[in-house]
Order: sequence, then C-alpha cells, then structure tokens
Amino acid sequence: MAKYAQVTKMLGNGRLEAQCFDGEKRLAHIRGKMRKKVWINQGDIILISLRDFQDDKADVIVKYTVEEARNLKQYGELPDTTKINEQDAAYGEDDDNEIMFEEDDIDDI
Repeated sequence: MAKYAQVTKMLGNGRLEAQCFDGEKRLAHIRGKMRKKVWINQGDIILISLRDFQDDKADVIVKYTVEEARNLKQYGELPDTTKINEQDAAYGEDDDNEIMFEEDDIDDI
C-alpha cells in the first residue's frame, strides 16, 4: 500500500524520516534506483510504499516536484494544512549575503 508523506529529517545512508499524512512518523529507505539520481531534501513531498511486515518502515517510490505537490494539494490528495517546500523556486534570489570589497582592500592582498 502506498501513502503520501513529507520528509521531516534526512538521516544519511539513503534513509530519511517521513511524516505520513495518516499521522504516523516512519523511517523510509530510498531505493537503489533513485539513489544519486533523484535528490530528496527536507520538506519534499514523497510517495512511500509501506512494508507488510514492518509498519514503522517504508520505501520511497516517488519524489514530487513543487508543481506536482501543488497539484496534489489542489486535487485534495494532500491535506490543506500541508506546507509545500518552495525552497527550490526561491534559491539564489537572496543577495544579502554578498561580500563587497573596497579597492583598498584588494591592493592589500
């Protein structure tokens, strides 16, 4: 059985902690076909396959893009309270972290 979930914490070694929309928190494993091809980050919406023999563990099947996650929310597949990670769209727009050098500083180097 498959369920929608949101990544709460990356644990390393192909594992993550996911909050399922049925209220359960599960340990999920990124399957080998997805490793190093699909990058999953905290806050992403994923589809996980539950294990029949272990209810607290699952396997990641699909990672949804921000656009796909918005569509799922619009179609009613995800709860209205779901916060979709929009970090990808806003990345690189913040210019407050630039370091400005004076010409005198450059001459000293």
